[in-house]
Amino acid sequence: MRSRHAGEPGHHLARRRPSGRVTLEEVAEHAQVSTMTVSRALRDPSLVSPGARERVQAAVAQLGYIPNRAARTLASARSKLIGVLAPSLSNAVFVETIAAVQECVDPAGYQLLIGNTDYSPVRQAELLSAYLSHAPDGFLVAGIDNSNAVRRQLAASNVPLVHMFDLVPGDEWSVGFSQRSAGFAIGEHLIERGARRPAFMAAQLDPRTMQRRAGFRRALRAAGRDATLEVLTQEPSSAALGCRLLRELLETAPACDAVFCCNDDLALGVLFECQRLGIAVPRQFAVVGFNDLPFAAVASPSITTVATPRYQVGFEAARMLLQIIHGEVPAQNRIDLGFELIVREST
Repeated sequence: MRSRHAGEPGHHLARRRPSGRVTLEEVAEHAQVSTMTVSRALRDPSLVSPGARERVQAAVAQLGYIPNRAARTLASARSKLIGVLAPSLSNAVFVETIAAVQECVDPAGYQLLIGNTDYSPVRQAELLSAYLSHAPDGFLVAGIDNSNAVRRQLAASNVPLVHMFDLVPGDEWSVGFSQRSAGFAIGEHLIERGARRPAFMAAQLDPRTMQRRAGFRRALRAAGRDATLEVLTQEPSSAALGCRLLRELLETAPACDAVFCCNDDLALGVLFECQRLGIAVPRQFAVVGFNDLPFAAVASPSITTVATPRYQVGFEAARMLLQIIHGEVPAQNRIDLGFELIVREST
């Protein structure tokens, strides 16, 4: 362990700090750089050399310096905070998206305020209010509630917002893909595979799920199929729920021969239940999931699903927001990253 001697910067700095709060000047002295360099390193690390940045970071860590965010906000008119709201922080889809956001904004010195809306418009409004009190420079939101209260709240704040996963009409900023088109493609695929009585299965029923449902039903109607066969619940999604919902579906519609599950978790549960009931997949019953989570490719049978560009959504949405924050105008206000229907053994 390294001992501290009287001649080292940290020793005499600690003695002359009656308030207990480390100052910017003390960090600069400890790192042997100017206060301007410290300020730049904390505000935007890309503005200083790697060596100076490392010394400042080491001094901050050793001295326990806590930046005075309020003062920095007044001085720069930026808080260096970005609010990120996602429906779930346990769902692998949104975890990957948030990781991409972090990777994009870290080099610019931004920190994230991450909130879990739990698929609740009320919770979303509460988090927006709480985060606005921190004066964030922008928001990245997956699945914004369209209530007038939330819209007024955002409009009054004048804080830029980029939608993730939803392609929003009009002049709002958004990065994602067409959920309706994805649902339509799945419907067409099942029809092409010979499904006569396909159904839709969904949990939590967020706006993206309902858009997939709309596209799926449109494909069924276009092919002259019954588009009303479905089993829906507001419960949290899981494989166990998929097992139960399939039983409910077959009790009410025993002639059902295919199902589009709104996510891969439900699809995995459907496979388990089919195996338990002795239903051959795909010969007797076809199964489609959504999101292409890692287990979809290794399940037995492997799951036909839609691969969603969740990492790209996070990175491109964050890059767009940084452009807006810095006064730049993105080349387009809506970026459609598309999707890919991956056909596997379950259909």
